[in-house]
Order: sequence, then structure tokens, then C-alpha cells
Amino acid sequence: MPKPAQLTKAQLVEMAANLKDTAPGATPINVQFNPETLKVTYSNQLVASDNQTAQTGSAAMQHVGKGTTKLAVQLLFDVTHPTASEANAKDVCDLTKQVIYFITPNNKLDPGKYVIPGVRFQWGTFSFTGVMESLEESLELFSNDGKPLRASLSIGLTQQEIVAFEPGQGVTLPATAATSSSKPAGTVPLTSATSGATLQSLADTSGSGNDWQDIAAANGIENPRLLDAGQLIDVNATLSVSI
Repeated sequence: MPKPAQLTKAQLVEMAANLKDTAPGATPINVQFNPETLKVTYSNQLVASDNQTAQTGSAAMQHVGKGTTKLAVQLLFDVTHPTASEANAKDVCDLTKQVIYFITPNNKLDPGKYVIPGVRFQWGTFSFTGVMESLEESLELFSNDGKPLRASLSIGLTQQEIVAFEPGQGVTLPATAATSSSKPAGTVPLTSATSGATLQSLADTSGSGNDWQDIAAANGIENPRLLDAGQLIDVNATLSVSI
């Protein structure tokens, strides 16, 4: 069965206090699955001119400070996926705690002062350095003995300046991707999603739970946790890539 081309894994790297150098002894953390999207937000702090008020209309605006740039990204972790065996993880929290580290204040540099470690998110030619401002973890699948097996982490990184990315930055995708299966087109039965169903649950039911990422990519599904009722999905589909 053909497998999709593997993109370079995104990484989280701890940075020194100056946010320019890698922290001494830092080991890059590879994310388990590359994210689907990266959202970058630029914000400036603006105030009205001193000689006009909001009621007078068309007040001149002044830029205050350097502004901020924020990165929002969602990371997925699944200990039932073969890649998790590399870390011998039985509980998904064994994987996510590596990311939670970056939002946890520590006093490694100064025993009397707790600070948040700097972090660089690196994926291909895209790089963003800042501090982790927010993190939301959702545990989505549990084993019979109550261990969480699957989780999604929504993280927000912030840097205290406006940084315009250079032309050419971004992630290089495979040259050509096409849906394929072992049967001719039109002969593979499709699965109809019920209300509230997720791609992971459909894949688990069909016996392809470990391949749900491949199935999502082959069916062009951007959000595997938000399916439309009645949406038709080929749970046997995979990606074949021509370079």
C-alpha cells in the first residue's frame, strides 16, 4: 500500500533568555504530526492624537511600541500511532508534557525569579521565536484502563515586535499528491459520516485507526474532528506521491 511522502518534522527548540541563541544543552523536540495550518497575527498598539478625541472624528493615529507578532498552531499526539513506539509512550501525556514544559515558569537561571523559557518553532524554512503565551490540551481517546491515548494541543507563541517574514519562507509540500486505492475509481464503497462523528472514530471502526492521518490527507479533510453529517469518506484511501 503506497504511503504519503514524509515532510520534515516540525520542531520546538528551547531558546536562551535573549531569544537569539539556542539554550545550552537544549534538545530539539520533534512534533509527532506536522500541523495542518499556521496562523500568524500582527498587532500594533494605537492611540488617538493628543489634540483630538474620538468624538471629533478622523483622529490621527499614532503607533506606540514595537507591537506584537503571534503564532497559533495545533499539534496532535497519539500513542496508538507507530511513531509513538519510539518514545515507548503508553500515556499520551508522556508526549505532551514535552510541549507543556515551554509554558511552565522555571527558576533555572535565577533561583529567586521564575521565567517562561523561550521557544523556537521550526518547520522547513518557517521559523518563529518567542514565548508560549497560551496552551490548551484536549484529551480525546482513553484506553479501557483510563489512560489518555490521543490529544490535541492548541498553542500560542508571542514575540514583542512586528516581524515580516522574508519572501520564500514557508513549507515545501510534495510536488504532486493524488488519491489512490487498490481498486479502480468508483468501485470502492464510501463511508457516510454521522452527526458528531470524527475521522478518527470512522477509521477505528474500519480497522484503520493507525492510518487516520493518511486517510484525512487522501480525502482532503482539513479538520478530522469536524465532519459534516452525511459526508462521504473513503476510509481505504491513502496518498501516492509522484516526484
